[in-house]
Amino acid sequence: MSEPEAKRAKEEKKTDGKEAPEDAPKPEHPIVFMDIEVGGHALGRMKFELFSSTCPKTAENFRQLCTGEYRKDGIPQGYKGSKFHRVIKDFMIQGGDYVKGDGTGTASIYGGKFADENFIHKHTDVGDLSMANSGPNTNGCQFFITCTKCDFLDNKHVVFGACVRVRTDKQHEHHHQQTQHGTCKGI
Repeated sequence: MSEPEAKRAKEEKKTDGKEAPEDAPKPEHPIVFMDIEVGGHALGRMKFELFSSTCPKTAENFRQLCTGEYRKDGIPQGYKGSKFHRVIKDFMIQGGDYVKGDGTGTASIYGGKFADENFIHKHTDVGDLSMANSGPNTNGCQFFITCTKCDFLDNKHVVFGACVRVRTDKQHEHHHQQTQHGTCKGI
């Protein structure tokens, strides 16, 4: 196989006789979304593929917190109305603390912190979706999205999904370019 053919074979896979990019969402993996806003103005929608086949427990925690299915005392719990409390340019965007909103809160559909499921997936791409934690086996509701390759986080944070699409509102994009502040974004 020639080098171009090998590269193409690596980048594509066969599915039902049709070619699809290797990084295309797997049909069996759930897709969830978050509508993002800044200062009460819609910014757009982020869609995430959850790696439920390899990280089922972590993916299910995130999925239920996105959909609001998880309830505590009959009240929906989750990311709706929470914010990205930590944004580090050219590194990552962290959010998910719907408990306190400042990065100190933790909760999960399992009642509290839960163990690192595995470290199969690595922080190799922009848009990797990973659990934020305060050390081994301290996963809860907080997550981060990588803005670059972050291999120094491998085997410390569970990668359980990927951002597969970001759709922005062009009108807000223009407004945001004119402002000098506003790093935290609501979900």
